[in-house]
Amino acid sequence: MRTVIFILLVVCFSCNQKEKTPTMLPISNVEIEVIYSDSTSIRAVEVSDKEVLFAGSNGMYGYFEINAETTSEDVNVIPSYFSAKNSGVIDFLDTKPAFRSIANTTDAFFVLSIGNPALLYRVTKKTGKIDLVYIEQVEGVFYDAMTFWNDTEGIAIGDPVRGCLSIITTRDGGATWQKKGCIEIPVTEEGEAAFAASDTNIKVVNDHTWIVTGGLKSRILYSPDKGNSWELFETPIVQGTETSGAYSMDFYDANQGILYGGDYTKPELAIANIVRTTDGGKTWKTTTDNANQGYKSCVQYIPNSKGKELIAVGFTGISYSQDGGDHWEELSKESFLSFRFLNDSIAYAGGRNKLARLIFRR
Repeated sequence: MRTVIFILLVVCFSCNQKEKTPTMLPISNVEIEVIYSDSTSIRAVEVSDKEVLFAGSNGMYGYFEINAETTSEDVNVIPSYFSAKNSGVIDFLDTKPAFRSIANTTDAFFVLSIGNPALLYRVTKKTGKIDLVYIEQVEGVFYDAMTFWNDTEGIAIGDPVRGCLSIITTRDGGATWQKKGCIEIPVTEEGEAAFAASDTNIKVVNDHTWIVTGGLKSRILYSPDKGNSWELFETPIVQGTETSGAYSMDFYDANQGILYGGDYTKPELAIANIVRTTDGGKTWKTTTDNANQGYKSCVQYIPNSKGKELIAVGFTGISYSQDGGDHWEELSKESFLSFRFLNDSIAYAGGRNKLARLIFRR
């Protein structure tokens, strides 16, 4: 009798386990709908559950509020899904900055320009008021990416100036920014910089922060305490020329991460252009050679995929992996530069002259 009861319990437990872990169908295609077009290049995209924000060349910035009354099943109804909240052009001394970084808080969003001078603006969502909160004018200044840990603390990073990466932080919600001294940051090597390709060479998870460099050296700077201290780790991604290295980075959690890049001047090359970590960036391993579509400028984990599914975009098209980044298949040849997920089936992507909604179908 006890044996029969035990067998029944095992069978019931197995059934329950199967019910709790359904098999997810792979993504089969992507639908692309342009929601905004202009004569600008959009590399800075940010998405929250309330809005889609973007910034680009020619001083252009803007955002759309997501209509809370529209469900994810109504993805084909663009007019009711969005309402334009704010858009415009920023002018600085009769020039229009090129923005490649954007970051978002509850009350404001921030856009950061490349080149000299570096210009960081805060845009208040409620009023649309624009404030120049940081300016840096020095030879070689070139900021690449920006993000926030929370509504109060944020960070932006740029190419080396005087021997170390440029790192600025805010601890007051973006009202003021302070630059880290080189004594606080690992020294960069000759030809080591960062790529302003998609605003994704910096990533934060809770208090953890990762920065990836590229060029003659492509390495990881890691901070466990919101940028107060830093460690340096090597990567095996392709590097050694000014146009090679990691162009994009994402972490699914504090341990599992991926770097994607290559050489944009040789986009067909698919050897050592993707590397992965499972120990928080301390060590990295290359994925299978020639098992992807070559160079990409932006990679992101699909939400709720347990780190198994990823999407990567570039001027060569859109690719998908369902095995953690080891093998990839092409979903579309449509060119994009950067993107962010809203949920596990919808993302927003920027490119040359367009902002689009990507709908991934299974």
